[in-house]
Amino acid sequence: MKAWFRKYILLLPLVIWLLVFLVLPYGYILVQSFFSTDSFGKPVPGFTFDSYKQVFSNSLYIATVFRTLGYAVIVASICVLLSLPLAYFIAFKVRRNKTLLYSLIALPFWVSYIVRAYAWKIILGKEGLLNGFLQWAHITDKPVDYFLYSTFSTLVCLVYILTPFVAIPVYAAFEQIPRSLMEASKDLGAGSFTTFRRIIFPLALPGIISGATFALVLAMGDFLAPLLLGGPKTLFISNVIQNLFGTSNDRPLGSAVGIIILILITGILQLTSRYEKKFSSLKADN
Repeated sequence: MKAWFRKYILLLPLVIWLLVFLVLPYGYILVQSFFSTDSFGKPVPGFTFDSYKQVFSNSLYIATVFRTLGYAVIVASICVLLSLPLAYFIAFKVRRNKTLLYSLIALPFWVSYIVRAYAWKIILGKEGLLNGFLQWAHITDKPVDYFLYSTFSTLVCLVYILTPFVAIPVYAAFEQIPRSLMEASKDLGAGSFTTFRRIIFPLALPGIISGATFALVLAMGDFLAPLLLGGPKTLFISNVIQNLFGTSNDRPLGSAVGIIILILITGILQLTSRYEKKFSSLKADN
């Protein structure tokens, strides 16, 4: 058996997996997006741009896409702000039990997404823990309705769900920074904040960008948090796609929206990947 054949035969299971569960489904959705529908809502094979024209002519879809992107940016930004001090503390301040603390970051992954989302319903509900505490402390006289079934509750849940996806790569980036650079910075008279701003943060940027990208993309594709915790005004584009495939039974239109979101996310991934490689090369040069 030739060496090149033995080398690439190991990739065969992965190629089959990607072909069956990624390429073919996306290919079918792409083809279906050019279908039309009959009077009963059944897809009719053909080639038409009607679904795409409907997406771009209806302000609801475009507004929902940009609103979802805005929410995703907010979630990713908050996740980064929470992850930076947490990862910094574990990487540079903790001397013992680093593995334990790192494991605690990943601990929420052991619990089902739905269970974690419903936990926030218990916390933020009218009879929930937060409203109970506020009334017990005499901060409010009655339950605050805004905590649940609102944009606030959706964003809180997404930040809670996605923060580990950011904290782990940020921590890994911090751990790869040579301690000698930090010691040299301190020897030259730089304080902790200056060392973080001039040394640690630039060198950790690839990990920060990677974690933020995880949170951004996952938030854009999430539909359970808006469904379980969001109000009537908290509608993500994934919920629109779900309704088009389900309640509305307009699969060509749902496929067209899905393809547009796929192109948008692919563009975001390409952009963040370019910046990640840029800062990685600067790190290597240093």
